[in-house]
Parts: sequence; structure tokens; C-alpha cells
Amino acid sequence: MAAAHIPNLLTSRNARPQGRGRGRNSRELDNDEREEELESSRARKDKIVQGTDNDANVSRMSAVEVGYLHDPYAKLFATVGQQRRFPIINRGTYVRTRAIDKLVEEFLYSRGPTRKQVISLGAGSDTRYFRLMSREQPPNVLYHELDFPVNTALKIATIQKTPSLRSHIDDPFSVLSTDIELHAPNYHIHAIDLRTLDRAYGQPVGPGKLGHIDPALPTLLVSECCLTYLAPDTADAVIKHFVGILSLSTPVALVLYEPINPFDSFGKVMIANLAARGIVMQTIQKYHSLDTQKERLWNYGFVNGGGAEDIDFLYHEWVDAREKARIGKLEMLDEVEELNLLAKHYCVAWGFREGKQTQEAEGTTEGKDEIKGDGKGTSTWNRWRALPGTLEAPSVREDLPSSLAGNYWG
Repeated sequence: MAAAHIPNLLTSRNARPQGRGRGRNSRELDNDEREEELESSRARKDKIVQGTDNDANVSRMSAVEVGYLHDPYAKLFATVGQQRRFPIINRGTYVRTRAIDKLVEEFLYSRGPTRKQVISLGAGSDTRYFRLMSREQPPNVLYHELDFPVNTALKIATIQKTPSLRSHIDDPFSVLSTDIELHAPNYHIHAIDLRTLDRAYGQPVGPGKLGHIDPALPTLLVSECCLTYLAPDTADAVIKHFVGILSLSTPVALVLYEPINPFDSFGKVMIANLAARGIVMQTIQKYHSLDTQKERLWNYGFVNGGGAEDIDFLYHEWVDAREKARIGKLEMLDEVEELNLLAKHYCVAWGFREGKQTQEAEGTTEGKDEIKGDGKGTSTWNRWRALPGTLEAPSVREDLPSSLAGNYWG
């Protein structure tokens, strides 16, 4: 479940059968029909959200083909043919991917070779695990991916038939008989509807369902436009669930990528066009700005460092001049004004909580101002806000496609 692209900004119920006789009366029949209609509506909405992963993967493959990113695994998970996105989409995909990569890598490689844990929510066809494990010095990580069963089944089927993916997963390697979950010593794919983690939604999922999660490992939660599809209370319940099953002495961090600023004219058009496709980003009304995203992190308990910045800031401050020059030569970008507008309507937010024992040992005193990103905190997570010039250049492809297809940001 990943970010859907924004559509181009320029551009009856069936009759109900009548009940007869003295069997089931018409009111009972109407109640059944309404229940079926409700279930059908839920299924349609879920299918739309599940399908956004295809949009994200097409955008990722486009950015790779043009030369923005190096990712040999993206095309392996493709369920649709290669499509060349517009430059405005490729640029946004690049900044979003590299910024989140930087935060994830900093978390995994900080504080020495201690094993860390990553829990990726709504991971879909995301390739981050395989890219990490193909590095010259792969991290010591226990990596979890969670998504709807329909998405996990597709990913597992691809892994099973692809040696270059399978080689990065430690033995013993097991797949459930239903082909929707995969478990290995360093990598787990969990088939789960995240809404079931919210007690208000239904029967809550206990730790046993996700029993491969280690409550003692320093843990990073990642949501790349996943939680935004949930009701705000449910999204909050998901984060609180994972924070709650970790030990109080366990450091835990969160990275979010989400849309913001829905109330200005551009934001209203953006939301309306997505809604026309059946895509509703439910958290954007509550967490509508950088400040509300920071407040959100504080309320989750990430009080020892963090920040939130829009994609425009991340491009200008985290990408150095040499890298800007490199990607500037990849393709002509005419929609500069539109890019700047769109870049101010998506953000990356991150927060960190030291383990209780660590805080007491170090005498941690960071407070709410640090999570608002003033750059004065002492934690590793807080200083990431001011890391300009750290996005490394990937290898550049020479065989670039000439066709242009696609729409607004994905």
C-alpha cells in the first residue's frame, strides 16, 4: 500500500426485488441487502488502496529507467508494463526515496553493529530490504513487511521464482501453505489488515499473530503513504500497538511519508482528483501540516528527537549541488512551478524515543522543542534534520526509453 499518484490537475443502484408471501419480509430483506452493499463497498475501497502499490512501483521503475535511482529489483515485482512517467513524478519519487533511504540507513548503521529491527507497514512491492542486503556491508537487521494478503501473495510468488531475491534471505526459509506469509531468520512477510490492530475496528490482533517481532531490538517503523489511508484513530492505534509490544527499554523510531496542506487551493484540487479515483487519504485532515505531524510524533511518545519537512525542503537542503546537477541533466523539466507546489504538499516526518534505561543512563533532557526540529538536540535522530549533501549518486543508465506516459505524482 503505497502512495498513489495525483491525477493531472489540468485536465444507480439496481432495483430491489419485492418480497412476497409470509417468509422473510421486505424489511429483513432490506437489512440483508444493506449489509451486503456495505461489505461490497468496503471490498471495493480496499481493492483501490491495494492497487495503489502498482502506481508506486510504476513510478519507481520510471525513476530507475531514467537514471534517478539505482534499483535492479523494482522491475522484478512489476505487475504492469514499464511506463515512462513525467519528469515531475520522477523527481518527486527520487527525493522521497532517497530521503527515506537516508533515515533508514542512518538508523541501521548507527551505534555500531548491534542488530536492529525494521517494521515496514503496507510494504507492498517495496524493494528496500533487498537493496539494503545487496550492499557491500549489509546491515545486521531483522526486517518485517506487513500488507494485505493479496499483496503479500504476489510478492512471495515473485521471491520464490527469482534467485536474485531468494539469495538475500537466510535459511531456513518457509512459506505458509496459503502462500501469503514468508518467514526466515532475517526477513518476514506478514499478511495482515492493519485495521485489526485497532480495538475499535474488530477483534484486536495479539502479539502472537506477529510473534516474529523481537520486543528487545531497537526498532524502526516505516509508513510510506500507508497510514494515511486509515481513519486517524485507527492509524494512531496501529503505531501505539507496535510501540506497546516493544519493551520500555527498547529504542524505537518512526518514519512517515504523507500528504499535507489540503486546505489551500492546490491541496483542494489534489484531494478532489484523488477522491474521483476512489482514493481517500483519511489522515490528511487531522495531520494537515508539518506542525501537526510533529505534534503527532510527540503524542506517540517520540520525544527524544525528530522533525518533519516537506519534499521541497528535502530537495533543497538534503541534496548537494553535484547531485542536483546530475539529475538536472537526466530529462527536461518544464513544470518547475507545479513541482514546487506539489513538493510542498508531501512531507517526511521522523521521530525517536530512547529506551527508558538509555534515557536514565544518559540523563536525557530533550523536550518538545527538539521534536519540532530546532536542530539543537543531542540524539542521532534529531541531527538528521540538518544533513544536506548526503544523498549519494546512483549509477546512471544509458539505455533510456523514449516513450512518455503517466500522470501526476506517485
